[in-house]
Amino acid sequence: MHFFESDDLVSSRARLQASLTGQTFDVVVQPVQGRRKKLLVADMDSTMIEQECIDELAGLVGIRDRISVITERAMAGELNFETALRERVALLAGVTLDQIEMLAARITLTPGARALVQAMRAHGAYAALVTGGFTPFTEPVAARIGFDETFANRLEIVDRALTGVVKDPVQGREGKRAALAGLRERLGLAHDATLAIGDGANDLDMLREAGLGVAYHAKPKVAEAAHARVDHADLTALLYAQGYRREEFVA
Repeated sequence: MHFFESDDLVSSRARLQASLTGQTFDVVVQPVQGRRKKLLVADMDSTMIEQECIDELAGLVGIRDRISVITERAMAGELNFETALRERVALLAGVTLDQIEMLAARITLTPGARALVQAMRAHGAYAALVTGGFTPFTEPVAARIGFDETFANRLEIVDRALTGVVKDPVQGREGKRAALAGLRERLGLAHDATLAIGDGANDLDMLREAGLGVAYHAKPKVAEAAHARVDHADLTALLYAQGYRREEFVA
């Protein structure tokens, strides 16, 4: 940890990152005051969990390669998120709830995910899982990690099988930003008391809306635009960034 005086956090971060080129260090530059946040808003796929759930669903019907290419381009900001989501879900018609439940049971948490949420909640923070993913995954994931609330997309299901339709409204880039802003207002928090984390282009507005927006092992476009980036460490890096000591972590 290093303390210094600066009125320009962006240029300070850039200088520090440049000085550490080629080394496996993550740099978070922020004011000393207000480091511990009272609201955590987190993306799910490839952030709090290690999978992209829509790609996993595609694997059930043998089209993972076809779907994953679209997912990668959407997360990199090359495609409109809502359009790409509807296109991919349409290809999943016929996948059953039994298959989804089996798949959800195999989801693995990102290292540090539970520690991050549990430690922040133990110290009075509120945690929300805000994702462009789907409720059959978000609900069990949120329960395992310990989130207070979830925001996610709803799939149309008839006779315990997907119809290939995403119900309106689609939870996309603007929906994520609005979720953070709404929670901040509902909880009566200042802008600086909020922390958001994500990896894809649909997280950008949410990251910018937060007091501290962190790109986690993110696409280049997202990493460059966020307030901070974590490229090497696991999610406990966000506890250290807030000034938590190791003994304050909740396993």
